Amino acid sequence: MLKVAVIGMGPIGNKHARLYQEDPLAQLVGVCDIQRDRADSASKRLGVPAFYEVADLLRANKPDVCSVTTGGYEYGSDHYAPTMTALEAGCHVLCEKPICNEIPQAAAMVARAREKGLCLGVNLNHRFTPAALLAKKWVEEGRLGHLLFVNMSMWIKNLTESSPYFQIKALHPHTVDVMRYFCGDIEAVQCFACKAPGRTIWSTAQFSMRFKNGAVGSLTGSYDIERGHPMERCEVAGTGGRFVLEDMWREVTLYPAGNPEKTVYTNPVFGGMRDFDDTFRNRIHTFLEQVAQGVSPDSIDGSGADGLAAQKVLAAAIESLESEKIVYVR
Repeated sequence: MLKVAVIGMGPIGNKHARLYQEDPLAQLVGVCDIQRDRADSASKRLGVPAFYEVADLLRANKPDVCSVTTGGYEYGSDHYAPTMTALEAGCHVLCEKPICNEIPQAAAMVARAREKGLCLGVNLNHRFTPAALLAKKWVEEGRLGHLLFVNMSMWIKNLTESSPYFQIKALHPHTVDVMRYFCGDIEAVQCFACKAPGRTIWSTAQFSMRFKNGAVGSLTGSYDIERGHPMERCEVAGTGGRFVLEDMWREVTLYPAGNPEKTVYTNPVFGGMRDFDDTFRNRIHTFLEQVAQGVSPDSIDGSGADGLAAQKVLAAAIESLESEKIVYVR
């Protein structure tokens, strides 16, 4: 059993803590937040010690794993310092997305974890569902043939007015990761965006992408549309067929080329995924499982390197939006 602590006790941090307490691989040993009332409230509810400084938590409890669920500007500015402190203490880290809203700091996080031989994961939870795993299996089996294109879309109502690029940086670590999960690295991007009435940020965006394997892709994302159902769709096509993934877990359909018989996986009513919390549950359990099994840090699912790669694509998209040019991912 792994000793686990959570740093940052907002709504997401409390979700992590609750799921750790439910997981047989984890023992929650402490919570931390610079806002004492949040740390104390979580401590009382969860029955574990509260800390207000990361160093104090690490020194007192010596956890094996930390979740860094702090927020900050663009949801990512407060990830760097606690992650680096935990890594220096020899702790594996599962960081919320985006890994960091500054590329140099994100790169430093990934590099330090590699130097220390520690697992650094990012909560790219949209890939951790039975439907997504099945779609990935189809790709790896070659059932889509040579990959040609991917169309991705995601929308969710979020009226927060932060930086001009808040929607791009905060929403699309998920969508870009899903596209990379199925189709590999992205080498070039062009982005256009608009502002819905009353908005000051680029609240809806459209991206065109080219992958290193030659496939092309499109991505549409918005903070202007009510959640409803579905809220996410991914279509991947190749010379051998295509699949359509609806939401993260609801349904995935394989359409083989030249064959009218399709294969459909539908989330079962009994024993299937119940709600969005289960994407967190699956992601957290996978991280714990891979750490416990001693999986190489470079081989874990949803790694810090994956999170960094997604942020580099988004940085290129922002540059493209500003310049109105195609930008190569650096």
